[in-house]
Amino acid sequence: MTDLSAWLDARRSSVEESLRRFLPSVAEPPTRLHEAMTYSVMAGGKRIRPLLAIAAAEACGATAQAVMPSACALELIHTYSLIHDDLPCMDNDDLRRGVPTNHKVFGETLSLLAGDALLAHAFKLIGENAKVEGVAPAAVAEVTALVGEAASSLGMVGGQAADWMAEGRNVSEAEVLFIHRKKTGALIRASVMTGAIFGGANGDVRTALSSYGETLGLLFQIVDDVLNVEGDPVALGKAAGSDAARRKATYPSVAGLVPAKARAEALLGEARGALAALNGRSGVLAGIAEFTLTRAS
Repeated sequence: MTDLSAWLDARRSSVEESLRRFLPSVAEPPTRLHEAMTYSVMAGGKRIRPLLAIAAAEACGATAQAVMPSACALELIHTYSLIHDDLPCMDNDDLRRGVPTNHKVFGETLSLLAGDALLAHAFKLIGENAKVEGVAPAAVAEVTALVGEAASSLGMVGGQAADWMAEGRNVSEAEVLFIHRKKTGALIRASVMTGAIFGGANGDVRTALSSYGETLGLLFQIVDDVLNVEGDPVALGKAAGSDAARRKATYPSVAGLVPAKARAEALLGEARGALAALNGRSGVLAGIAEFTLTRAS
């Protein structure tokens, strides 16, 4: 775990530095919009999506820098989704990562535009990945399509819509799993596959990483559901119990808290098993899966 911690610290530091470099300067007009974008992106977070892209790329023999623009793009897409998710028309949350949500600081209109701008800027960064030495244009095209679908009505936005439409009514386990695989899982799988594509993965390795990413995405959201029931609000950086108050579709709400924890444990085993095809190069990816299960926020 010490080696994993060192890897996470080093790569997270590189991601943070790159995000600052890739974001528009707050001194550049429209300054208030750029302040709103920077506020949410640099408000903290685990940076799981860019870290997964980097870990998968390195497992396939590429460098972190080969994937960095697209890795940061994934974080921008994730952040835009959080900004919009917090808006009064959605979850109407006051806190995110322990600080006031974007619309509480900048107002609803600028907050909405900041999310829009981050999504657009993300695809600019993916395009600029073609400038990295050794990166094939075909790989950039494939990642663009992959991430575009993962963020679309066929992925994250579709899952968000299904989540909103399920709120306040009784849903089945199958409906919850659909929401989780789309709303959270699609972008997590795309993060892993971004690294795989830039790392030149093919055949069994690509299949294994796809399975790992899909399993990890579901594991991540089920753990999120459990933390919303029994997590520490200070560690979470937001109120606990909000899912139950809104009657949201969560795994504990349809299966129970204990079975939800058991399903998360089983998914960790599936994620580890999926990595067997990497022949000993999966230590960091396996460690991220273990961290996902045991995290407190």
